[in-house]
Amino acid sequence: MPRKRKLLAQLSALQSNSSFPPFDALENLNAMPDGNSSPRSSKYFAIEKKNSSQLEADFFNQPCISLAKSFLGQILVRKLPDGRELWGRIVETEAYLGGEDEASHSKGGKQTQRNAAMFMKPGTLYVYQIYGIYFCVNVSSQGEGAAVLLRSLEPLQGLDAMRELRSASRKGPTKLLKDWQLCNGPSKLCQAFGIDKAFDQRDLTQDAAIWMAPGHDLPGEQDVVATTRIGIGNRGEWAQKPLRFYLRGNKFVSVVDKKMEREMAAMGHFSCS
Repeated sequence: MPRKRKLLAQLSALQSNSSFPPFDALENLNAMPDGNSSPRSSKYFAIEKKNSSQLEADFFNQPCISLAKSFLGQILVRKLPDGRELWGRIVETEAYLGGEDEASHSKGGKQTQRNAAMFMKPGTLYVYQIYGIYFCVNVSSQGEGAAVLLRSLEPLQGLDAMRELRSASRKGPTKLLKDWQLCNGPSKLCQAFGIDKAFDQRDLTQDAAIWMAPGHDLPGEQDVVATTRIGIGNRGEWAQKPLRFYLRGNKFVSVVDKKMEREMAAMGHFSCS
């Protein structure tokens, strides 16, 4: 057809001046005969749209427990200095409620140079070091000194790079890590994503090296297990509060609470598997 030959000629001419396929020409080729130029089948358009989408400030501006649950199913994206992107689906979080929370770094409303990010606007990263070696990453929420710990991710993209980063942080000969071992813990996900103290106080809605993208097929309440947090020591009643949330049945979760899952099933929250 004359119209198609003309478009192909335009595409050929444009490609001779660019190493990447031009969006407008590809969209014209994908247009319907009725003139609708919606780029439904252009894979290049889909990739561009996917990479440019991210969660904005309004998403992070919610109470800590609500944010901890809302993170489940969302995508953490890390762009490495060499341009590679790492993608991981958030499958486990913990809420730290601020001043009243005896397990929080901001308990009693104490603000220090170390925990300053917990008092910054929602969506600010709080990165701290444990045992003098490992890092953990949190995201501030509504509430004075409140933040959500990211505990585990399901790796989606850039798994080879994640293995390289994990291997570089481990001493001596190491076995090849399986997919489920890459990010199934707060320090592991920081290693796999190259997150260290340099990321402390960064804004997830503004930073070019790390952000969150909206997930697809987000879980419902029946898919979420609420149980106690891990590794917080003797904090009285706060050690027993169900402030850790994870996706039931997801093999990338760091620690599964079978007892709680059975109790929730008995109460009719979900069917026992």
